[in-house]
Amino acid sequence: MITTPFTTVCVALLLTCGALAKPNGQKNKKPKQVVPAIECDVRAGKINLQEFIAKCPANCKETTQPVYGTGVFASMSSVCNAAIHSGVITNSGGKVIVRKTAGQASYKGSFSNGIRSLSLPKWRESFVVEVGKPKKGAVYPSTLDYTASKPTSVKTGSKAASAASPATTAPEPITTAAPEPTSAAATTTPPTTPTTTAPPATATTVKPRAAVHKVRDAGSSHPYFASMAAAAAGSRQSPSGQGKTQAFRSTSAAASRFAPRPNTGARRTDVGSAIRRPGAPSGPALNRVQPARPERNQHASPPPRATEPDNSRKAVPDTTHARAESVDAWKPEVNPFDSGFVVQEQDSLPRALEPISQGDPNCKVDIAFLMDGSWSIGKRRFKIQKDFLTEVSQIINVGVAGPMMGIIQYGDDAVTEFSLKAYASSRDLKPAIDKIIQKGGLSNVGKALSFVNKHYFSDANGNRGGAPNVAVVLVDGWPTDRVEEASRLARESGINIFFVTIEGPDDDEKQNVVEANFVEKAVCRTNGFFSLPVSSWFGLRKAVQPLVKRVCDTDRLVCSKTCLNANDIAFVIDGSSSVGTGNFRTVLQFVANITREFEISDTDTRVGAVQYTYEQRLEFAFGQHNTKAELLNAIKRINYWSGGTSTGAAITYAAEQLFSKSKPNKRKIMIVITDGRSYDDVRAPALAVQRKGVIAYSIGIAWAAQDELEYIATDPDKDHSFFVDEFDSLYKFVPKITHSICQEFNSQPRN
Repeated sequence: MITTPFTTVCVALLLTCGALAKPNGQKNKKPKQVVPAIECDVRAGKINLQEFIAKCPANCKETTQPVYGTGVFASMSSVCNAAIHSGVITNSGGKVIVRKTAGQASYKGSFSNGIRSLSLPKWRESFVVEVGKPKKGAVYPSTLDYTASKPTSVKTGSKAASAASPATTAPEPITTAAPEPTSAAATTTPPTTPTTTAPPATATTVKPRAAVHKVRDAGSSHPYFASMAAAAAGSRQSPSGQGKTQAFRSTSAAASRFAPRPNTGARRTDVGSAIRRPGAPSGPALNRVQPARPERNQHASPPPRATEPDNSRKAVPDTTHARAESVDAWKPEVNPFDSGFVVQEQDSLPRALEPISQGDPNCKVDIAFLMDGSWSIGKRRFKIQKDFLTEVSQIINVGVAGPMMGIIQYGDDAVTEFSLKAYASSRDLKPAIDKIIQKGGLSNVGKALSFVNKHYFSDANGNRGGAPNVAVVLVDGWPTDRVEEASRLARESGINIFFVTIEGPDDDEKQNVVEANFVEKAVCRTNGFFSLPVSSWFGLRKAVQPLVKRVCDTDRLVCSKTCLNANDIAFVIDGSSSVGTGNFRTVLQFVANITREFEISDTDTRVGAVQYTYEQRLEFAFGQHNTKAELLNAIKRINYWSGGTSTGAAITYAAEQLFSKSKPNKRKIMIVITDGRSYDDVRAPALAVQRKGVIAYSIGIAWAAQDELEYIATDPDKDHSFFVDEFDSLYKFVPKITHSICQEFNSQPRN
């Protein structure tokens, strides 16, 4: 009789435990990390988290969002572009972990992974990026908390208000119940978040704008801020009090700028307009430092501010720092250099950094104008030339996000009037051009081009590396020295040369021309694209629009003669038995198609070829065939060998037989084509040849080993290694390889 109930109880307990075990088991499972997505323009400083994970979209490199620093970046940098610059992700996007650190005294710019980062003297906060794989046990927020772009709404006496930032702390309420001198406390207490109301018997006063005013007042000697302080002090000493207390209300930037102000205290009128300077931030940035309204506590007759001792502001040493954080938490969204006057170290930022968002991004080129200062031009025509350059500078929309412009004047010798980095806006260029004084002398264009090639396009002068270099030569009549050799060397250094010739020599003067057809010898031979003849100085203005359109056509610049004439290209061709006769002819057609894209001569691009199996054979050397037709015939005559596959030995052979005889001013390019795994090691030979400055491309077909293709190719692999399933698809890579060679050529920074 006892056994049955006991059994029933045991079964019930087992069922209960089983039911409870399942939810507990589910509860103990490791939660899946949710990775929030961000846009390319999101900056680390706009996210209120010390460490977080995020997912970047593809193609951020094309957005040209600014990055400051190398390895450690200023917090106003784009998170995604900083990650690409560091090599954490590629341009196809991916996950990244961001960890914020302290601000740095300086940030050094560099060019890495196709992104040019800029230098910065200092910034208040930094961050580093890591691969987006959280360590075991680490869980990051699934949503990101962004800095508010509008002021936080604050109402005295309300229970709740919108928070400004998770990093801020609630201020202590200011009470008037005790007979202590609360006036000083009211002045020094920083309101960083909406103030919590005190018990009913006390009154709470919030003074964010007074805090802003005092932070600036404490460290600045600018007459504007001094006058503001005086005005504010005078209003605080006013015995009238104007009757009722005026509660503080934080509004949006637009509302605070245009809302009527009935009080008669310190106002922005006249004073603000008196100190505004050209280029200074306007709108919300100035709105943050406008003088505070006269503030009054809700108790009777506070002591006048004028009687406070000088050290009253030093009673709480940490309040200035807290106050700076509070203002920064609710400031409106503006450009990164409009971060307010709260952090005083920002005052030392160079003015050149302000127009970071200026300039036409569709015309990102570095342009040097070579203006003719010879005596033959005369003062009147020299003035016309300056007017022409001024108009070009205004139309082209100069700025660090677009074109940068410098000017060289040449006569007997060349002189830099100003470098690429001297002026960061079209507005600043106009007075600079007006001040140029004619140099005089002969029209030595060849010397000027040599000067540009050797000295002008350097990092010290503002060359950005990722922007094509352009030299526009203005010449009156004809040069008095030779230009062909200087032009060729400049083009081989990656400089796109344009000639604007005004009033060329007439029939009687042609006998005095030092070098006939000098324009055709100086520029790329592309149907007149790089030459612009003008019949009269008075018609020079008509050339402004056509010239601007041409120098901004970056597609034509990327694959102009500047990259097509400066290479020694070695084809290393697999002739193993697995290829077969028919496929080998397809490979030779692929080699011929690439060759057709380049300008072939002993002074332009030279091509050599090696075929390999177990052994190697030099088909022809650099410079052996100096015309395109002759070279294409030589490629066609290569006989299929058949045998094994020793790719490593073939790379070493190409280095010895071809690249050891390469010219110093040529870029060395190796294109390896193979259809299978090598019988020998490819890593050591590939590394050795790359250390000698050879840029290696690998083309794999059918059974080629992916790991070997990556070992052979120069980093990054995605730009230098290609694979197809069948030989007939090789033709697809002709434009990709040609464009990659040209794009890489123009992105190389030169010192």
